[in-house]
Amino acid sequence: MDPKGFCTQARVMIVAGKGGVGKTTVSATVAAMAARHGLRTMIVDVEGKSGLPAIFGMDAKLDYHTTTLLEETPERTDGPGNAAVVARTLTPDDALLEYLESHGLKRISKRLTSTGTLEVVATAIPGIKDILVLGKVKQLERQAAEGAAGAPDFIVVDAPAAGHAITFLASAHGVIDADGAGPIRGQAAAVIELITDPARCQVLLVTLAEETPVNEVIETAYHLEDRAGVHLAPVVVNGVYPHLELGSAAGAAQSAGVVLPADQLDALDQAAGFRRRRQDLQDHQLSRLGDGLPLAQLRLPHLFTTELGPGDLDVLVDALSAAITGLPEPT
Repeated sequence: MDPKGFCTQARVMIVAGKGGVGKTTVSATVAAMAARHGLRTMIVDVEGKSGLPAIFGMDAKLDYHTTTLLEETPERTDGPGNAAVVARTLTPDDALLEYLESHGLKRISKRLTSTGTLEVVATAIPGIKDILVLGKVKQLERQAAEGAAGAPDFIVVDAPAAGHAITFLASAHGVIDADGAGPIRGQAAAVIELITDPARCQVLLVTLAEETPVNEVIETAYHLEDRAGVHLAPVVVNGVYPHLELGSAAGAAQSAGVVLPADQLDALDQAAGFRRRRQDLQDHQLSRLGDGLPLAQLRLPHLFTTELGPGDLDVLVDALSAAITGLPEPT
């Protein structure tokens, strides 16, 4: 499959996974890959504590207004250009305030904020915050579909961690099932139309090749399909260690023409043994993931760094593009 085709299957890609699996990193990678193929891309952070700017080499803090993370560059003689990547936060409180103000309740919204009673209003209707956030995503998606001025071509939503992701995406169904009426029910119905249409929205799950994340991503996938009716894209396996062929330290030393003392050879053999066991465990979890979740796997390499930057992002974009190229064309 062509990477651009992967990003144009749906206008919205919701990236979800257990906390700590690299969900935000994958969101940045998908967005940068889309931009590399000429798609103006917006990343929407719904938790308000994103490390996205640092990944793009930016010293900035996201807020409700868009921030440019990657400038558009024209095509050059020595290589292709790229479209822009912008990002914004879209927290539940922001969405609720915008909703109240758009319905002529600007004064009330300010009073609710200043008195600290906004949370009380939000909890009056279970799931209202999630519905309003997704309702705003739906509005952005409609602008993209209609080609509105300044609208993105592609929207990447950095969703809440896996447990909340289920309620986040299933909240609209809860409102409909409660048989309510009025504008909130209408908003919920519009959200359901968005997230259940695979031409408009798909969910990209992220995991690690470890026991607990694999267990959780399998459970999350089936819950999302059953309770939210979403379409699942291939699952991203982040942080995959490359396979190394590791023989004995003595043999390697002899091949290299060096002489090492016995204690160093022993330490090297122990390190090699640890790495072989780590590879075996990784292979087992990848196999178990394939057995438990019949989705194609997109594997991203483990990067031996604590602070991801633009250079690391380029490596991940190359790896994701190569993995997608290996997928069959959709039928």
